[in-house]
Formats: sequence, C-alpha cells, structure tokens
Amino acid sequence: MSTTTSTYLAVSQNLARYQSMTAEQPDVTAATAYYKANIGSVKSASDLVKNYRLLSYALQAYGLGDEIHSMALVKKVIEGGVSNPNSLANTLPNPAWKAFAAAFDFTDSGTASPSSASSVATTTGDYVEQQLESNEGQQDPGVQLALYFQRVAPTVTSSYGILGNENLLEVVQTIFGLASTTTSSQIDAEATSVGKLVPISELQDPTKVNQLVERFTAAYDSTYGPTSGSSSSLTVVDGSQPTTVSAASSILADVVSSNASALSGLQSSTLFSPALLESLQGVTFGG
Repeated sequence: MSTTTSTYLAVSQNLARYQSMTAEQPDVTAATAYYKANIGSVKSASDLVKNYRLLSYALQAYGLGDEIHSMALVKKVIEGGVSNPNSLANTLPNPAWKAFAAAFDFTDSGTASPSSASSVATTTGDYVEQQLESNEGQQDPGVQLALYFQRVAPTVTSSYGILGNENLLEVVQTIFGLASTTTSSQIDAEATSVGKLVPISELQDPTKVNQLVERFTAAYDSTYGPTSGSSSSLTVVDGSQPTTVSAASSILADVVSSNASALSGLQSSTLFSPALLESLQGVTFGG
C-alpha cells in the first residue's frame, strides 16, 4: 500500500513526466490555450480583473486561486508593484503576492511584460505545477503539501512568511508536532519561535529543504497513514534483541534529536495563535 512518503518520492523523482501528463489533461490544455490567446489583450490590472477566466488562471498559477473574488485586493497588489519596499505586495505575508505582482507588471513592455513569451511560459508552467499538486492532493493531501513546501519554501524571506502561509505553516506544525491553535496573540514571539525551529537561511539550501520534506512525509504517514506509518519498516538492533520499527518512526526520532535544542524552552502558548493566523492569512480588501 502506498504511503505519503512513497507517493511523494515517486512524483518528485519523476517530476518532468508528471508535469507533462498534467499539461496534457483536456481541462488544463483548454485553460492554457485560452490564456495564451488572450493575455496579450490585457493592458492593465483593471483589464485583468474584468476577465474571470484569465484572472482565475493567473491566480491559480501563483497559488492564489482562493482570492478569485478579492478583485480589489488583486488590483491594489498589481498597481502597487514590487519596486517600493512598502508596496502592498511586499508587505503581505504570503510571498506568492510579490511573485504575482512582479509577473503582472503591465507597465513593463519588455521581456518581462505579462504577455511576453518568457512570462507566458513561466505562468503556464506554474499553472501546470499547481494543477499537478492539486491532483495529487485529491488522493493524498500530504503529498500536495510536501510538493508545495518543496517549491515554495525557498521563496520565504522571514518567519512571518511561514506564519502567513497556511500550507507552509501546516508542514512546520506537522514536522514538530505543534498544536495548530493556542491562546497567545504575540506575533513577534511566534515568529521568533518559528525562526528557531526552521532557520530561514536553511530554506535556501535544497538539501535542507529535502530533509524537512522527508520529515514531514514521515510525520504525516505516522499520523494519518493507513497503518500509522508502519507500512515501511526496518530492523534496529537494540542490545541482543532486534526490534522492527517503522521507517517513519526512525525519521521522526531523528527529528526529535536534531531539533531538541530548538524545541527546549519554547512554550506552546507562544506558537501559532488564532489571532495571528486570522491577521496574517485572512487579509482581504473587498471583492
């Protein structure tokens, strides 16, 4: 029986093939063809938000599909751009907004303009990747989260970026066995705690990111797997008696050991408050 870990590895190690199969799905092919044929006629943020099909495609490509009805927010993000450090795109906690604003800079008429060949290729490629992750999520949400973390985590520049992204946050909570809700609302303390558990500098290291993803899938299997992570096992010799343990448990034991110093002294009351999640993940500016 497949596990989150085995399925994730099968996809990640054959990513190009899975992306190709996803791109050939009839619904994906039709959506991409429409986007390519019509994005050239869009000259402003106002034009984009008026075309539901184009806006839906663009938002989904950048992992913002749930914001399809937040047209005022989308318009403000695009018009604010990314050159000003205080622009809306640069201050929203989810780093996807900055990438979205940069991709749909309608003041740029060069190779980075939304309708240029390179930009269209980037957006359509991202759309296919999002659809691939969504497809995998229908079978196993853990696989979708693992693929998402591997792709998005390197774009995070601060602990607030993790706290403001519910998918990244869920991965971190699962890895370290953290409660999803607490009574604290001290955002700075929570950001500091996350930074101790997951140093942002490590997210720029592909090896470190892969290790975090492997820990996540092991923890996910242990918690939600059909046999609580016992479908994949190995034998450990303890003294004179060999003991069979799950591979997930072995990885999780390493998690506890390697992160003991980070976890020690952290109070659960300073982590991931409902007020924080609401303030960082529920930002809207009308529809």
